Amino acid sequence: MQSILQCMDCGRQYPIDKVLYTCEACGGLLDVQHDLDTLKQVVSRALFDERLSSLDTPYNSGVWRYKELIHPAIDNEQVVSRPEGNTNLYPAPRLAEWAGVTRLYLKHEGENPSGSFKDRGMTSGVTQARALGMKRVACASTGNTSSSLAAYAALADMEGIIFFQNRGVALGKLAQGIAYGATAMQINADFDRNLELVREIAERLNIYVLNSVNPFRLEGQKSIMFEMLQQLRWQVPDWVVVPGGNLGNSSAFGKALKELFELGMIDRLPRLAIIQAEGANPLYRAYKRGFDHLEPLKAHTVATAIKIGNPVNYPKAVRALGWTDGVVESVTDQEIMDAKAMIDRQGIGCEPASACSLAGARKLVDAGIIRKGETVVGILTGHILKDPDATIGYHSNQLENITPSYPNKLHQAEPSIEEITRILQGEAIPTH
Repeated sequence: MQSILQCMDCGRQYPIDKVLYTCEACGGLLDVQHDLDTLKQVVSRALFDERLSSLDTPYNSGVWRYKELIHPAIDNEQVVSRPEGNTNLYPAPRLAEWAGVTRLYLKHEGENPSGSFKDRGMTSGVTQARALGMKRVACASTGNTSSSLAAYAALADMEGIIFFQNRGVALGKLAQGIAYGATAMQINADFDRNLELVREIAERLNIYVLNSVNPFRLEGQKSIMFEMLQQLRWQVPDWVVVPGGNLGNSSAFGKALKELFELGMIDRLPRLAIIQAEGANPLYRAYKRGFDHLEPLKAHTVATAIKIGNPVNYPKAVRALGWTDGVVESVTDQEIMDAKAMIDRQGIGCEPASACSLAGARKLVDAGIIRKGETVVGILTGHILKDPDATIGYHSNQLENITPSYPNKLHQAEPSIEEITRILQGEAIPTH
């Protein structure tokens, strides 16, 4: 089963073993297109359910369990896997009540090996790099992509090269990239400029780019939808709510759902809701204008993972919204951090960008777009320890322009039984 690369704009096709990120004819974004007619005779719910019990590589991965829908022709020996995926889908009744819906699930992609959903795309991207014979891989990053690339490059014995901006990068993410041995560069530029630099340097020095402009990254990220639906016993929720930064996830989700529908594995598509931070919301602004054009902006938000003003996957995200009758919403940093505090308080936890899912769902319920009786799945994209400074800053009321609605005070005490007793008897922390 040989897949192809195909331009989403002009339809021009390229062989899958060509190092290419955009169409040579028109500059459009590329899709990895699989032979779905052949796959109809191969894949099934039963096949994927049977692999749930596998202990063997690559099918013990929550990505490569669905290998035929990710990279069907790749040899199993080529696969670079930690393994990733197999993340939990949490029923969240108290958060459902807070958001105003009857049923809410949280799919926690922060439980991946490097702590974010990026591992799902990186396993497929680095596997393709290995198949192409590449020795160096690179990305621009707000943090999570670099952590994942560094880990998978090390696993594959490749050089990882990561470009950060020189401020506003969460320390936990920066530490991961350095610890895993990547060549790390902090550059006096924002994410959008760093992505331009990476693409120019990669072309000059024969380095493989693993930002989400790479279509193989999105193939791996499709598995979030495959696994979520399998965890729901293939029952389709009404809504999937996801944070939006560079828009790779939302693009991948639309493609995954459309492919499952065309394969007859689901009988309808859920609606997709993409949630952006107010200070980094070019997709939302375009949505409000009927998607006339993308207008890049200078991004600013406490949710550093989605602090992107010129999302490369804008056309694919718009396409995904069209396929799923989707919507776009924007939430403030205040709403993000309050929602994060609620998620954290349930013992689940997430990085700030993840909390857009819950904040956005609540806002869409208030607007009457999501109805109370509908089933909602929110995607948590990153682990709580990705950005501990934001958590401590919120609860200590030290974040600019944010007043904590659900603070958990850090108590200071002398080593005195009497003083500790007074604190515990007089200032008990509420559980809700």
